[in-house]
Amino acid sequence: MNQLQNFSHSNFGRLELLNLEDKVHFPATDMAKKLGYANASDAINRHCKKDGVVFHEVIDSLGRNQKKKFINEGNLYRLIANSKLPEAERFESWVFDQVLPSIRKHGAYMTPDTLHQAIANPDFAIGLLTNLKEEQQKRQVAELKLEQQKPKVLFADSVEASESSILIRELAVILKQNGVNTGEKRLFEWLRSNGYLVKRLGTDRNTPTQRSMEMGLFEIKETPINHNSGLITVNKTTKVTGKGQVYFINKLLSEASLIAQ
Repeated sequence: MNQLQNFSHSNFGRLELLNLEDKVHFPATDMAKKLGYANASDAINRHCKKDGVVFHEVIDSLGRNQKKKFINEGNLYRLIANSKLPEAERFESWVFDQVLPSIRKHGAYMTPDTLHQAIANPDFAIGLLTNLKEEQQKRQVAELKLEQQKPKVLFADSVEASESSILIRELAVILKQNGVNTGEKRLFEWLRSNGYLVKRLGTDRNTPTQRSMEMGLFEIKETPINHNSGLITVNKTTKVTGKGQVYFINKLLSEASLIAQ
């Protein structure tokens, strides 16, 4: 049975963390509530990636055995990034700049007992502060990397929950904003060359291939056009579904060189 580690803050109250194999797990429901989400379960489902949500059997602060839901650090970042709570930034600073560095393998949380030991033993204090500084430096590097990736992470999360489709031109803009060197014409060429859109000349050029439609990457929007002669024609527009947006963005972000050729 796993034992929870308890930490406290004057503004955020008590925080119970689970440290397993040098990986810290955060109580999912508690984190969502502390970050101001009215519906914790809904927030976790919408903002957290499933592979970072796990259940562990733990002993709580009252000595009870229970099975509890936890999230990893990446999912905690996602909850913080989507939180509307004004204190979310301060909460992030407390957790990632103070709590986490203190419970790493070579760190310690500065409780009154730890402070007393540090005062009584200068060597202990020097070692403790040195290790704490190293952990904070590692955290800063990790946070910088995550900050650089955040637009991509948040975009993918929001698209997965969206049912709206967009034009290929709009997809090209999003890719450009996320570091893929492309434009509308180049993206159309890549989609045709890789079998996602019809390549041959004719009325069906640039429409989705059968394979693309079966994958759910595109949809066809039909718009009736009334002409002065009384004739009615149908204009067909290819649009990228929410699933297609996630598919192409993930593919081209990981293989950006493909579209630059």
